[in-house]
Amino acid sequence: KEGIEMIDSRKSIWSWALYDWANSTFSTTVQAGFFPLFFKAYWANPDNPTESTFYLGMANSLASIIIAILAPFMGSIADRGTAKKKFLVTFAFLGAAMTSGLWLVHQGQWQIAITLFIIANIGFSGANVFYDSLLPGVASERKVDSVSSLGFALGYIGGGLLFAFNVWMYLNPEFFGLSAKEQAVKFAFLTVAVWWTVFTIPLMLFVKEPKLYSTVPFRKAIVLGWGQLMDTFHHIRHLKVVGLFLLAYWFYIDGVDTIVRMAVDYGISLKFSSSSLIVALLLVQFVAFPAALFYGWLGTKIGTKKAILIAILAYCFITVGGYYMSVEWHFYLLAAMIALFQGGIQALSRSLYTRIIPEKKAAQFFGFYNMLGKFAAVLGPVLMGTITLLTGNPRLGILSIMILFFTGALLFLKVDITQGKAMAEKYLA
Repeated sequence: KEGIEMIDSRKSIWSWALYDWANSTFSTTVQAGFFPLFFKAYWANPDNPTESTFYLGMANSLASIIIAILAPFMGSIADRGTAKKKFLVTFAFLGAAMTSGLWLVHQGQWQIAITLFIIANIGFSGANVFYDSLLPGVASERKVDSVSSLGFALGYIGGGLLFAFNVWMYLNPEFFGLSAKEQAVKFAFLTVAVWWTVFTIPLMLFVKEPKLYSTVPFRKAIVLGWGQLMDTFHHIRHLKVVGLFLLAYWFYIDGVDTIVRMAVDYGISLKFSSSSLIVALLLVQFVAFPAALFYGWLGTKIGTKKAILIAILAYCFITVGGYYMSVEWHFYLLAAMIALFQGGIQALSRSLYTRIIPEKKAAQFFGFYNMLGKFAAVLGPVLMGTITLLTGNPRLGILSIMILFFTGALLFLKVDITQGKAMAEKYLA
Protein backbone atom coordinates (compact mmCIF):
# COMPACT_ATOMS: atom_id res chain seq x y z
CA LYS A 1 0.00 0.00 0.00
CA GLU A 2 2.79 2.40 0.92
CA GLY A 3 4.50 1.77 -2.45
CA ILE A 4 1.28 2.21 -4.43
CA GLU A 5 0.61 5.56 -2.75
CA MET A 6 3.98 6.81 -3.99
CA ILE A 7 3.01 6.44 -7.68
CA ASP A 8 3.14 9.86 -9.40
CA SER A 9 4.46 11.48 -6.22
CA ARG A 10 6.62 14.45 -7.22
CA LYS A 11 9.18 13.56 -4.55
CA SER A 12 9.53 9.93 -5.67
CA ILE A 13 9.64 10.88 -9.36
CA TRP A 14 12.49 13.36 -8.89
CA SER A 15 14.30 11.03 -6.51
CA TRP A 16 14.10 8.23 -9.07
CA ALA A 17 15.21 10.47 -11.96
CA LEU A 18 18.14 11.82 -9.94
CA TYR A 19 19.75 8.38 -10.09
CA ASP A 20 20.23 8.94 -13.83
CA TRP A 21 21.87 12.25 -12.92
CA ALA A 22 24.05 10.28 -10.49
CA ASN A 23 25.29 7.37 -12.58
CA SER A 24 25.65 9.07 -15.98
CA THR A 25 28.88 10.60 -14.69
CA PHE A 26 30.40 7.12 -14.88
CA SER A 27 29.57 6.67 -18.56
CA THR A 28 30.88 10.15 -19.48
CA THR A 29 33.90 10.76 -17.24
CA VAL A 30 35.06 7.15 -16.82
CA GLN A 31 33.87 4.90 -19.67
CA ALA A 32 34.17 7.29 -22.60
CA GLY A 33 36.58 9.89 -21.26
CA PHE A 34 39.34 9.59 -18.74
CA PHE A 35 39.76 5.85 -18.28
CA PRO A 36 40.75 5.09 -21.91
CA LEU A 37 43.02 8.15 -21.87
CA PHE A 38 44.73 7.35 -18.58
CA PHE A 39 44.91 3.61 -19.18
CA LYS A 40 46.83 4.10 -22.39
CA ALA A 41 49.16 6.86 -21.22
CA TYR A 42 49.73 6.01 -17.55
CA TRP A 43 48.76 2.50 -16.46
CA ALA A 44 49.65 0.56 -19.62
CA ASN A 45 52.84 0.87 -21.65
CA PRO A 46 52.57 4.15 -23.62
CA ASP A 47 55.21 2.87 -26.06
CA ASN A 48 53.01 -0.07 -27.09
CA PRO A 49 49.59 1.45 -27.97
CA THR A 50 48.39 -1.56 -29.94
CA GLU A 51 48.72 -3.81 -26.89
CA SER A 52 46.81 -1.40 -24.63
CA THR A 53 44.03 -1.12 -27.26
CA PHE A 54 43.70 -4.92 -27.15
CA TYR A 55 43.52 -4.95 -23.33
CA LEU A 56 40.93 -2.16 -23.24
CA GLY A 57 38.82 -3.82 -25.92
CA MET A 58 38.85 -7.13 -24.06
CA ALA A 59 37.91 -5.40 -20.79
CA ASN A 60 34.88 -3.68 -22.34
CA SER A 61 33.76 -6.93 -23.98
CA LEU A 62 34.22 -9.03 -20.83
CA ALA A 63 32.20 -6.61 -18.69
CA SER A 64 29.40 -6.57 -21.29
CA ILE A 65 29.31 -10.37 -21.51
CA ILE A 66 29.13 -10.81 -17.73
CA ILE A 67 26.27 -8.36 -17.24
CA ALA A 68 24.38 -9.70 -20.27
CA ILE A 69 24.54 -13.24 -18.87
CA LEU A 70 23.34 -12.02 -15.47
CA ALA A 71 20.62 -9.71 -16.85
CA PRO A 72 17.77 -12.26 -17.31
CA PHE A 73 18.24 -13.61 -13.80
CA MET A 74 18.48 -10.15 -12.24
CA GLY A 75 15.38 -9.23 -14.24
CA SER A 76 13.57 -12.22 -12.76
CA ILE A 77 14.42 -11.00 -9.26
CA ALA A 78 13.30 -7.47 -10.19
CA ASP A 79 9.98 -8.68 -11.63
CA ARG A 80 9.01 -11.03 -8.82
CA GLY A 81 10.83 -9.83 -5.74
CA THR A 82 10.65 -6.80 -3.48
CA ALA A 83 14.36 -6.12 -3.13
CA LYS A 84 14.86 -3.92 -6.20
CA LYS A 85 16.24 -1.00 -4.19
CA LYS A 86 18.59 -3.22 -2.19
CA PHE A 87 20.04 -4.73 -5.36
CA LEU A 88 20.25 -1.33 -7.07
CA VAL A 89 22.10 0.23 -4.16
CA THR A 90 24.40 -2.80 -3.85
CA PHE A 91 25.42 -2.65 -7.51
CA ALA A 92 25.65 1.16 -7.51
CA PHE A 93 27.89 1.27 -4.44
CA LEU A 94 30.00 -1.55 -5.89
CA GLY A 95 30.51 0.54 -9.04
CA ALA A 96 31.27 3.69 -7.06
CA ALA A 97 33.72 1.87 -4.77
CA MET A 98 35.63 0.36 -7.70
CA THR A 99 35.73 3.76 -9.42
CA SER A 100 37.14 5.43 -6.31
CA GLY A 101 39.71 2.62 -6.14
CA LEU A 102 41.24 3.90 -9.39
CA TRP A 103 42.55 6.85 -7.35
CA LEU A 104 44.98 4.47 -5.62
CA VAL A 105 46.34 2.64 -8.68
CA HIS A 106 49.97 3.56 -9.42
CA GLN A 107 51.64 3.99 -12.78
CA GLY A 108 52.22 0.75 -14.68
CA GLN A 109 49.66 -1.24 -12.66
CA TRP A 110 47.41 -1.88 -15.65
CA GLN A 111 46.20 -5.26 -14.34
CA ILE A 112 44.71 -3.66 -11.20
CA ALA A 113 43.24 -0.77 -13.21
CA ILE A 114 41.54 -3.04 -15.74
CA THR A 115 40.13 -5.29 -12.99
CA LEU A 116 38.61 -2.32 -11.14
CA PHE A 117 37.22 -1.01 -14.42
CA ILE A 118 35.52 -4.31 -15.27
CA ILE A 119 33.91 -4.62 -11.82
CA ALA A 120 32.83 -0.94 -11.90
CA ASN A 121 31.15 -1.58 -15.27
CA ILE A 122 29.30 -4.56 -13.82
CA GLY A 123 28.12 -2.39 -10.93
CA PHE A 124 26.98 0.35 -13.31
CA SER A 125 25.05 -1.96 -15.66
CA GLY A 126 23.67 -4.18 -12.90
CA ALA A 127 22.22 -1.23 -11.02
CA ASN A 128 20.51 -0.04 -14.21
CA VAL A 129 18.53 -3.29 -14.45
CA PHE A 130 16.90 -2.59 -11.09
CA TYR A 131 16.66 1.16 -11.74
CA ASP A 132 14.53 0.49 -14.84
CA SER A 133 12.39 -2.01 -12.95
CA LEU A 134 11.45 0.62 -10.34
CA LEU A 135 9.83 2.91 -12.92
CA PRO A 136 6.35 1.27 -12.93
CA GLY A 137 6.17 1.77 -9.17
CA VAL A 138 7.13 5.44 -9.49
CA ALA A 139 4.98 6.58 -12.42
CA SER A 140 1.54 5.60 -13.65
CA GLU A 141 0.98 4.64 -17.28
CA ARG A 142 -0.22 8.20 -17.89
CA LYS A 143 3.10 9.68 -16.76
CA VAL A 144 5.59 6.94 -17.51
CA ASP A 145 6.83 8.46 -20.80
CA SER A 146 7.46 11.89 -19.32
CA VAL A 147 9.11 10.48 -16.19
CA SER A 148 11.35 8.22 -18.26
CA SER A 149 12.32 11.22 -20.41
CA LEU A 150 13.04 13.25 -17.27
CA GLY A 151 15.59 10.66 -16.17
CA PHE A 152 17.10 10.63 -19.65
CA ALA A 153 17.41 14.43 -19.66
CA LEU A 154 18.86 14.64 -16.15
CA GLY A 155 21.40 11.98 -17.12
CA TYR A 156 22.69 14.07 -20.01
CA ILE A 157 22.81 17.23 -17.89
CA GLY A 158 24.35 15.66 -14.77
CA GLY A 159 26.88 13.60 -16.71
CA GLY A 160 27.79 16.62 -18.81
CA LEU A 161 28.15 19.04 -15.90
CA LEU A 162 30.54 16.88 -13.87
CA PHE A 163 32.45 15.95 -17.02
CA ALA A 164 32.80 19.66 -17.85
CA PHE A 165 34.13 20.32 -14.34
CA ASN A 166 36.58 17.44 -14.62
CA VAL A 167 37.76 18.63 -18.04
CA TRP A 168 38.33 22.11 -16.57
CA MET A 169 40.27 20.56 -13.71
CA TYR A 170 42.29 18.43 -16.14
CA LEU A 171 43.20 21.39 -18.34
CA ASN A 172 44.04 23.67 -15.37
CA PRO A 173 45.29 21.44 -12.51
CA GLU A 174 47.27 24.25 -10.85
CA PHE A 175 44.08 26.29 -10.39
CA PHE A 176 42.70 23.48 -8.21
CA GLY A 177 45.92 23.04 -6.23
CA LEU A 178 46.88 19.86 -8.08
CA SER A 179 50.45 19.22 -9.11
CA ALA A 180 49.86 17.68 -12.55
CA LYS A 181 47.27 16.40 -15.02
CA GLU A 182 47.81 12.86 -13.75
CA GLN A 183 46.63 13.90 -10.30
CA ALA A 184 43.66 15.73 -11.85
CA VAL A 185 42.53 12.56 -13.67
CA LYS A 186 42.77 10.49 -10.51
CA PHE A 187 40.79 13.12 -8.63
CA ALA A 188 38.18 13.05 -11.42
CA PHE A 189 37.59 9.34 -10.71
CA LEU A 190 37.06 10.23 -7.06
CA THR A 191 34.51 12.95 -7.94
CA VAL A 192 32.51 10.42 -9.97
CA ALA A 193 32.39 8.00 -7.03
CA VAL A 194 31.25 10.74 -4.62
CA TRP A 195 28.69 12.20 -7.08
CA TRP A 196 27.30 8.73 -7.85
CA THR A 197 26.97 7.89 -4.16
CA VAL A 198 25.49 11.19 -2.97
CA PHE A 199 22.80 11.42 -5.66
CA THR A 200 21.76 7.81 -5.07
CA ILE A 201 20.64 8.75 -1.55
CA PRO A 202 17.33 10.42 -2.61
CA LEU A 203 16.27 7.18 -4.31
CA MET A 204 17.18 5.23 -1.18
CA LEU A 205 15.08 7.53 1.01
CA PHE A 206 12.07 8.53 -1.06
CA VAL A 207 11.39 5.83 -3.65
CA LYS A 208 9.21 3.00 -2.37
CA GLU A 209 8.55 -0.25 -4.19
CA PRO A 210 5.12 -1.89 -3.99
CA LYS A 211 5.19 -5.37 -2.46
CA LEU A 212 3.28 -7.19 -5.17
CA TYR A 213 5.02 -10.55 -4.89
CA SER A 214 6.76 -12.58 -2.28
CA THR A 215 10.54 -12.43 -2.42
CA VAL A 216 12.05 -14.92 -4.85
CA PRO A 217 14.87 -17.11 -3.52
CA PHE A 218 18.10 -17.01 -5.49
CA ARG A 219 17.75 -20.52 -6.96
CA LYS A 220 14.15 -19.92 -7.99
CA ALA A 221 15.13 -16.60 -9.59
CA ILE A 222 17.64 -18.45 -11.77
CA VAL A 223 15.00 -20.99 -12.84
CA LEU A 224 12.41 -18.28 -13.53
CA GLY A 225 14.92 -16.12 -15.40
CA TRP A 226 16.01 -19.01 -17.59
CA GLY A 227 12.40 -20.02 -18.23
CA GLN A 228 11.44 -16.49 -19.23
CA LEU A 229 14.42 -16.28 -21.57
CA MET A 230 13.50 -19.56 -23.27
CA ASP A 231 9.86 -18.45 -23.52
CA THR A 232 10.93 -15.28 -25.31
CA PHE A 233 13.08 -17.29 -27.71
CA HIS A 234 10.03 -19.46 -28.43
CA HIS A 235 7.92 -16.41 -29.33
CA ILE A 236 10.66 -14.84 -31.47
CA ARG A 237 10.92 -18.06 -33.52
CA HIS A 238 7.33 -17.43 -34.63
CA LEU A 239 7.89 -13.71 -35.27
CA LYS A 240 10.54 -13.70 -37.97
CA VAL A 241 10.51 -9.93 -38.46
CA VAL A 242 11.27 -9.41 -34.77
CA GLY A 243 14.11 -11.93 -34.88
CA LEU A 244 15.59 -10.34 -38.01
CA PHE A 245 15.40 -6.85 -36.52
CA LEU A 246 17.03 -7.96 -33.27
CA LEU A 247 19.90 -9.59 -35.17
CA ALA A 248 20.41 -6.45 -37.26
CA TYR A 249 20.15 -4.24 -34.15
CA TRP A 250 22.77 -6.30 -32.32
CA PHE A 251 25.31 -5.76 -35.09
CA TYR A 252 24.84 -2.06 -35.73
CA ILE A 253 24.36 -0.99 -32.10
CA ASP A 254 27.52 -2.95 -31.20
CA GLY A 255 29.35 -0.77 -33.74
CA VAL A 256 27.85 2.40 -32.25
CA ASP A 257 28.85 1.48 -28.68
CA THR A 258 32.33 0.39 -29.77
CA ILE A 259 33.07 3.74 -31.42
CA VAL A 260 31.88 5.61 -28.33
CA ARG A 261 33.97 3.51 -25.93
CA MET A 262 37.13 3.23 -28.04
CA ALA A 263 37.29 6.71 -29.63
CA VAL A 264 39.70 8.21 -27.09
CA ASP A 265 41.93 5.14 -27.18
CA TYR A 266 42.11 5.42 -30.97
CA GLY A 267 42.88 9.15 -30.82
CA ILE A 268 45.75 8.55 -28.41
CA SER A 269 47.11 5.85 -30.75
CA LEU A 270 47.22 8.49 -33.50
CA LYS A 271 49.25 10.78 -31.18
CA PHE A 272 46.51 13.40 -30.79
CA SER A 273 46.73 15.54 -27.67
CA SER A 274 44.70 14.25 -24.74
CA SER A 275 43.28 17.75 -24.12
CA SER A 276 41.76 17.91 -27.62
CA LEU A 277 40.23 14.45 -27.28
CA ILE A 278 38.60 15.24 -23.95
CA VAL A 279 37.18 18.56 -25.15
CA ALA A 280 35.76 16.78 -28.22
CA LEU A 281 33.98 14.28 -25.95
CA LEU A 282 32.54 17.16 -23.96
CA LEU A 283 31.17 18.52 -27.24
CA VAL A 284 29.44 15.18 -27.88
CA GLN A 285 27.73 15.26 -24.49
CA PHE A 286 26.01 18.60 -25.03
CA VAL A 287 25.13 18.14 -28.71
CA ALA A 288 23.70 14.61 -28.41
CA PHE A 289 20.55 15.49 -26.45
CA PRO A 290 19.05 18.15 -28.79
CA ALA A 291 20.23 16.09 -31.77
CA ALA A 292 18.29 13.09 -30.45
CA LEU A 293 15.12 15.21 -30.24
CA PHE A 294 15.65 16.47 -33.78
CA TYR A 295 16.24 12.96 -35.08
CA GLY A 296 13.00 11.83 -33.47
CA TRP A 297 11.21 14.55 -35.44
CA LEU A 298 13.03 13.46 -38.61
CA GLY A 299 11.80 9.89 -38.10
CA THR A 300 8.18 11.10 -38.13
CA LYS A 301 8.79 12.97 -41.40
CA ILE A 302 10.67 10.40 -43.50
CA GLY A 303 9.85 7.18 -41.67
CA THR A 304 11.61 5.34 -38.85
CA LYS A 305 13.29 2.75 -41.07
CA LYS A 306 14.74 5.35 -43.45
CA ALA A 307 16.00 7.45 -40.54
CA ILE A 308 17.76 4.45 -38.95
CA LEU A 309 19.36 3.51 -42.29
CA ILE A 310 20.63 7.08 -42.68
CA ALA A 311 22.17 6.85 -39.19
CA ILE A 312 23.87 3.53 -40.01
CA LEU A 313 25.20 5.06 -43.23
CA ALA A 314 26.46 8.05 -41.24
CA TYR A 315 28.35 5.72 -38.89
CA CYS A 316 29.92 4.04 -41.93
CA PHE A 317 31.20 7.47 -43.01
CA ILE A 318 32.41 8.11 -39.43
CA THR A 319 34.33 4.81 -39.46
CA VAL A 320 35.94 5.48 -42.85
CA GLY A 321 36.66 9.05 -41.74
CA GLY A 322 38.35 7.65 -38.65
CA TYR A 323 40.62 5.53 -40.86
CA TYR A 324 41.77 8.60 -42.80
CA MET A 325 41.89 10.95 -39.78
CA SER A 326 45.23 12.74 -39.58
CA VAL A 327 44.78 16.06 -37.73
CA GLU A 328 42.93 16.96 -34.55
CA TRP A 329 40.15 18.98 -36.17
CA HIS A 330 39.14 15.77 -37.96
CA PHE A 331 38.46 14.25 -34.53
CA TYR A 332 36.24 17.24 -33.62
CA LEU A 333 34.30 16.82 -36.86
CA LEU A 334 33.77 13.11 -36.32
CA ALA A 335 32.80 13.70 -32.68
CA ALA A 336 30.12 16.15 -33.84
CA MET A 337 28.82 13.56 -36.32
CA ILE A 338 28.65 10.93 -33.56
CA ALA A 339 26.70 13.39 -31.41
CA LEU A 340 24.21 14.02 -34.23
CA PHE A 341 23.33 10.37 -34.72
CA GLN A 342 24.04 8.56 -31.43
CA GLY A 343 20.85 9.39 -29.54
CA GLY A 344 18.71 9.22 -32.67
CA ILE A 345 19.66 5.69 -33.71
CA GLN A 346 19.06 4.42 -30.15
CA ALA A 347 15.69 6.16 -29.72
CA LEU A 348 14.31 5.22 -33.16
CA SER A 349 15.45 1.60 -32.83
CA ARG A 350 13.45 1.34 -29.63
CA SER A 351 10.35 2.96 -31.15
CA LEU A 352 10.50 0.72 -34.24
CA TYR A 353 10.74 -2.33 -31.99
CA THR A 354 7.51 -1.35 -30.21
CA ARG A 355 5.69 -1.50 -33.58
CA ILE A 356 6.58 -5.12 -34.39
CA ILE A 357 6.16 -6.91 -31.05
CA PRO A 358 2.91 -8.24 -29.49
CA GLU A 359 1.48 -5.63 -27.11
CA LYS A 360 0.51 -8.29 -24.56
CA LYS A 361 4.14 -9.44 -24.29
CA ALA A 362 5.78 -6.00 -24.48
CA ALA A 363 7.52 -6.20 -21.10
CA GLN A 364 8.95 -9.65 -21.82
CA PHE A 365 10.13 -8.68 -25.32
CA PHE A 366 11.75 -5.49 -24.03
CA GLY A 367 13.58 -7.52 -21.41
CA PHE A 368 15.16 -9.45 -24.27
CA TYR A 369 15.82 -6.22 -26.20
CA ASN A 370 17.60 -4.71 -23.19
CA MET A 371 19.64 -7.88 -22.76
CA LEU A 372 20.83 -7.55 -26.36
CA GLY A 373 21.68 -3.93 -25.63
CA LYS A 374 23.91 -5.10 -22.80
CA PHE A 375 25.58 -7.55 -25.20
CA ALA A 376 26.48 -4.55 -27.38
CA ALA A 377 30.15 -3.56 -27.27
CA VAL A 378 31.10 -7.25 -27.16
CA LEU A 379 32.08 -8.00 -30.76
CA GLY A 380 33.39 -4.54 -31.66
CA PRO A 381 36.04 -3.97 -28.96
CA VAL A 382 37.39 -7.52 -29.42
CA LEU A 383 37.45 -7.07 -33.20
CA MET A 384 39.11 -3.66 -33.03
CA GLY A 385 41.61 -4.70 -30.35
CA THR A 386 42.56 -7.96 -32.08
CA ILE A 387 42.99 -6.43 -35.56
CA THR A 388 45.06 -3.60 -34.06
CA LEU A 389 47.27 -6.06 -32.17
CA LEU A 390 47.75 -8.44 -35.12
CA THR A 391 48.49 -5.76 -37.72
CA GLY A 392 50.12 -3.18 -35.47
CA ASN A 393 47.93 -0.61 -37.25
CA PRO A 394 45.17 1.12 -35.22
CA ARG A 395 43.66 2.49 -38.46
CA LEU A 396 42.84 -1.03 -39.62
CA GLY A 397 41.41 -1.68 -36.16
CA ILE A 398 38.88 1.15 -36.43
CA LEU A 399 38.09 0.24 -40.05
CA SER A 400 37.19 -3.31 -38.98
CA ILE A 401 34.07 -1.88 -37.24
CA MET A 402 32.64 -1.40 -40.75
CA ILE A 403 31.92 -5.14 -40.72
CA LEU A 404 29.35 -4.60 -37.94
CA PHE A 405 27.63 -1.67 -39.66
CA PHE A 406 27.63 -3.37 -43.07
CA THR A 407 26.17 -6.61 -41.66
CA GLY A 408 23.61 -4.71 -39.58
CA ALA A 409 22.51 -2.63 -42.58
CA LEU A 410 22.10 -5.66 -44.85
CA LEU A 411 19.95 -7.43 -42.27
CA PHE A 412 17.97 -4.30 -41.44
CA LEU A 413 17.10 -3.69 -45.11
CA LYS A 414 15.18 -6.99 -45.01
CA VAL A 415 13.04 -5.90 -42.03
CA ASP A 416 9.45 -5.39 -43.25
CA ILE A 417 7.74 -3.19 -40.68
CA THR A 418 4.27 -3.64 -42.21
CA GLN A 419 4.60 -7.41 -42.12
CA GLY A 420 5.97 -7.20 -38.59
CA LYS A 421 2.95 -5.19 -37.41
CA ALA A 422 0.55 -7.67 -38.98
CA MET A 423 2.31 -10.66 -37.42
CA ALA A 424 2.38 -8.97 -34.00
CA GLU A 425 -1.37 -8.19 -34.16
CA LYS A 426 -2.27 -11.78 -35.07
CA TYR A 427 0.14 -13.42 -32.64
CA LEU A 428 -1.32 -14.18 -29.18
CA ALA A 429 -4.62 -12.61 -30.34
